Amino acid sequence: MGSAIGLFLMRQLGRLPLPCLRGLGWLLGGLLYLLAVPRRRVVAVNLALCFPEAGAAQRRRWARRAFVYFAQSWLDRGWLWHASREVLNRRIRLIGDWHEFDGQTPTIIFSPHFFGLEAGGMALSLNVPRAFTSIFTPQPNPRVDAWMKAGRSRFGDVRMLNRFDGVKPIVSSLRQGGALYLLPDMNFGPEESIFVPFYGHLAATVPSLSRFARLGRAKVVPVVSRITPEGYEVEVMPAWSGFPTDDVEADTALMNQRLQGWIDRMPDQYYWVHKRFKTRPPGEPPVYR
Repeated sequence: MGSAIGLFLMRQLGRLPLPCLRGLGWLLGGLLYLLAVPRRRVVAVNLALCFPEAGAAQRRRWARRAFVYFAQSWLDRGWLWHASREVLNRRIRLIGDWHEFDGQTPTIIFSPHFFGLEAGGMALSLNVPRAFTSIFTPQPNPRVDAWMKAGRSRFGDVRMLNRFDGVKPIVSSLRQGGALYLLPDMNFGPEESIFVPFYGHLAATVPSLSRFARLGRAKVVPVVSRITPEGYEVEVMPAWSGFPTDDVEADTALMNQRLQGWIDRMPDQYYWVHKRFKTRPPGEPPVYR
């Protein structure tokens, strides 16, 4: 019952003018920053590890804005997943090398965990006539799980694959000229990760970008999405040359290095609420206490 009411409210909120919705997100984000103390500490640790040269006051400003962007991006799903095509086209600005998606070359879209990533996925399904595959983690609540899958696949040709289904259907789709929407910049534990540098610290990182690119004989095209006052800006960057190589570790380190450059442009829009450094190299102490 609770989830049904929550989803109904999300649909109704999605009808509000964007400034009203963003204002509500600003209030909710500020409240979360004050009340979600354990998660606020995670953000503080992440920023201190990655930006030690920034002053404490600057990191607090970034952290506070990150909670606001988190709340705004969550509320925006009300219109991203329910509003008309015309509304989405008006609020999502496309920039960069969108010609990279012309033709049927197997393509992996590297979409890092910025708060605007849902808009990035929606922009692709709205504007690119390709078959897309997206990997998802099932939600505990079946009603919420169905809502999220339906929202992400309501335009275009989008196939949602459970991350526990294995690599075979993913590779098969790529080799048939499909495009894979991949978000590999998270810590999924030691079994699925290797340790490579991220802001000067060894971080457990999923090497799936290199492996899927090699198995699917696919090019890698980064897509970075930014929250703006008017909605979102979705930038497609040129395909990486010379990627992948035969060295998975070097490829994954390169992925993190390039990701750092994008984070440096908007550090308050990255998903710092995630325990990026939870899995530690052997002998290293935990950083989240």
